[in-house]
Order: sequence, then structure tokens, then C-alpha cells
Amino acid sequence: MNLEALVEVLLLQGGRNTTLVVTGTTLLGVAAGLVGVFALLRRRSLMADTLSHAALPGIAGAFLVISAFGMPRSLGVLLLGATAAGVLGVLAVQGLTRYTRLREDAAMGIVLSVFFGIGIVMLSVIQNRPGAGQAGLKSFIYGQTAAMSPSDAVSIGAVAAFCLIATLLLRKEFVAVCFQDEHARSLGWPVGVLDLAMMALVVVVTVVGLQSVGVILIVALLIIPPAAARLWTDRVGAMLWISALIGGMSGYTGACVSALFPRKPAGSVIVLCAGALFLLSLLLAPRRGVLGELLRRIAGRVRMATDHALESLYEQEIGVEASPPKRGVLLERLMATRGLVRLGPSGPALTDKGRERGARLRRNHLLWEQYLISHADVAPSHVDWSVDQVEHVLSEDLVDQLERALASRGVAPPTPAEGGR
Repeated sequence: MNLEALVEVLLLQGGRNTTLVVTGTTLLGVAAGLVGVFALLRRRSLMADTLSHAALPGIAGAFLVISAFGMPRSLGVLLLGATAAGVLGVLAVQGLTRYTRLREDAAMGIVLSVFFGIGIVMLSVIQNRPGAGQAGLKSFIYGQTAAMSPSDAVSIGAVAAFCLIATLLLRKEFVAVCFQDEHARSLGWPVGVLDLAMMALVVVVTVVGLQSVGVILIVALLIIPPAAARLWTDRVGAMLWISALIGGMSGYTGACVSALFPRKPAGSVIVLCAGALFLLSLLLAPRRGVLGELLRRIAGRVRMATDHALESLYEQEIGVEASPPKRGVLLERLMATRGLVRLGPSGPALTDKGRERGARLRRNHLLWEQYLISHADVAPSHVDWSVDQVEHVLSEDLVDQLERALASRGVAPPTPAEGGR
């Protein structure tokens, strides 16, 4: 691989077939990312896996039918069989959950395993037919992205456009069904129809993606991008676009890598790229990412250590007996950088800004301590640990509430200069 080949593939100039594959898989990733969001929010991610496996007997059954009538193999007929089997799988899951005591996850597991087992048996029947072989049907299990035809790319593009339009038109209804289906039902909305519409979108994306990434791997494109997007945002609208972006990037990157390294199966590479994007999201997402959480914990500990140091310095200034603060050179320099202390030969001394904050911390400490003693009947000797944990997170509203609660019992709120803890 050279730089010129890399640039050509990335800019969709690597040849007609390569451009077709990259475009088709990118659009498939976008469609799967959009549809997968509602499956995830509806807690139906396993349904995508169920549908992908349920499609296999439909493909094999369609092949047996057209073979019995002496017709040539037609991709459209095979996908029609996959669609019928997928719809039958959805109805089977709904029937099992409605008319039995089985939970939905158990019903999906049963349908997934039974349908896939039937499909494998049917493939073995096709294999054992004289002169038939599997007629390329195994490509629907593992995918055959490199064999994508212009009609396949057009079909995927049409599905992506359809999913985008359906998402824009029915977003409010889908969100209501995902989060408040009982409320939506009370408003007279056809929750069952909307639920089926969501699953129909999953069926369509699953069927159109069979030729590209296969029965087993299409589920990854329906689950991984929404799961990664959920790490970045709490808003459904943003989640939809982030999921579509991650799905599209997975398809684009995987197809490009597969084109540059021809011996690597494109379907598997696409899924690995989606997994890599999920790991990056898991590490880097601001609110739910591992790195963000680690930075928040470090910042919280630094803030608590700073608060303890400032409060202790303030208590020393007003002549209150206090335990010496745990300070280090780095913490002192950090407080000096923030204008809270001045560093001198005899140690740090509070600035006006640091003194104001230390007084506020001292008052919050005494206020919470007094509240626990007066309202919670906690012995004075047992309140210090609780106070040390809470005093750093008291907002102005909470302070006002504590003052009102103490005043209602005739207890005067403490002042920062009051002595003794």
C-alpha cells in the first residue's frame, strides 16, 4: 500500500467497483445507525440479532422454491424470502410474549436459535442436492461486500433515504413509544402499529445488508453505532445523528481498509471498525467516557483537598484550633495559580479571594454540623465525617434551606468565626 493508493480510495477514486462498495457500505452504516437507535431505546437490540438469524431460512426456502420451478437464482427473490422470514420472526416473538408467560428476551432467544437452526438444516439439504451445492448462499452468512453490484448500491441508498425520511416523520411517535408507551396508548396512539413500524425498519435494513456484511455481522451495525452514540449524549435527536455518523464512518473506513488490503474480508473489517469507534467513544466521551470520568474524579479530589486546605488556613487566621491541612507543593502552587493563596517563606497565606472562600467553607461546615445535631439527632462526636463529605457540595439553595430549617427550630445559623468543631 502506498500513499497514492490510500488517497485514491479515500477520495472515491480507486476504481468503479471500489467506489461502489465504499459508497454502498457507508449508506448501509448510516441506515443501520438511524434504525438501531430506536431498537436500542426500545430495548430491542436483541431483536436485530433475531431478525438477522431468522432471515436465513427465508433465503434458503426461496432458493428451494425457485429451484423447484427451474428458475435461475434471483437476488430479489432471495431477499424477498429473507424479508418474509424476518417478518415471521417478529410475529413469532410478539406471539410468544403476548400469549405465554415468556419474557421478551427469552422469546427472542428462542426464535433466533430455532430459525437459525432451521436455516442451517435447509442449507445442508441444498448442499446435498445433486449438482446444486449451496449456490453461493453461504455468502449471506458471512457477507460478500466485494461482490456488490450497482443495483445493490442503489437498493442500499434507497433504504438509507427511506430510513431517514421515516425517522424525520415519525421521530416524535417513535420516541414516545420507546419511553412512554403507556402514555402514548392513553392518548390513542396506535402503539402496536408504531412498534411494528420500528421493527419493519429493522427488517428492511437487515435484509438489504445481508449481501454486504452477512447474517451474523449485520446485527453489529444495528447495535454498535447506537451504543456508541449513547455514550456521547442524552438527547435523542443528537443520538440519531451521532449514531448515523458512526455507522457511516464504520462502513466507509471498513470498506476502504478492505480495498487497500484485498485479502481482508470487508464485512468483518467493517464490524471491527465499528468496534474501534465504540472503544474510542467509551474512552473519550465527555460524560460517560472512562477518561472523562477519571478526570472528573481527579478534579473532585483536587477540589476537596483545596477546600480542606483553605478552610484550615482560614481557621488558623481566626485563631480556631484545627488540624493542620494536608498540603503538598503541587496543591500549594495550584492554589497560588488560582489566586487563592500567596506563597512565602513561612508557607501559604490566604488572599482576599481565598479568605472569602475559606470563610464560606467554614460556615457551610458549621451549618451542616448544626443541622445534623438539631434535626437528625446525631451526636456531636459523630458528625464530623459526614460534614467533611457534604460541605463541599452545598449550593446556595441548599444553604438557604438549611438556614430556614434551623430558624424554624429557633436555632441561629452559625457564623464562620465561631470557634471549636
